[in-house]
Amino acid sequence: MNYLPADYLPIIVQLVLALAFIVLTMIVTHSIGPKRNSEKKGDPFECGIESKGDARTPISIKYFLVAILFVLFDVEVIFMYPWAVNFQKLGLFGFVEMVLFMGLLLAGFYYIIKKGVLDWEK
Repeated sequence: MNYLPADYLPIIVQLVLALAFIVLTMIVTHSIGPKRNSEKKGDPFECGIESKGDARTPISIKYFLVAILFVLFDVEVIFMYPWAVNFQKLGLFGFVEMVLFMGLLLAGFYYIIKKGVLDWEK
C-alpha cells in the first residue's frame, strides 16, 4: 500500500497544534504570572522539611548498586512475558532459549550474592 504525503496531513496538523498549544501556554503563563523574588522564595524546599546542612553529603554506593540491580533484574523479567505468551508457538527451541536465558540470569544473581552486594552490614 502506497502512502502519499497528503495522507500524513492530519498527523502533521495535530503535531503543529500540540506544539503551538505548548508554546502558547508557556508564553501566557510566563507573561501573566507573578514575578515576586525574595530570599525566602529562593530557599531550597523539599517535602515541607527545612533543609539543613550540605546537599552534597555522600550517599552509600550500596543504595545505587541495589537500585541498578533492581532495574536490571526487573527488565529481565519483562523479557519473560512475551516468551510466556508465545510458549506453545515457540516449542522446544523457545524452551531451550529460555533455560539458557534464565541460566545466565541466575549466574549473574549468584555472582552478585557471592560478591556481597546485597549484604547491608558490610
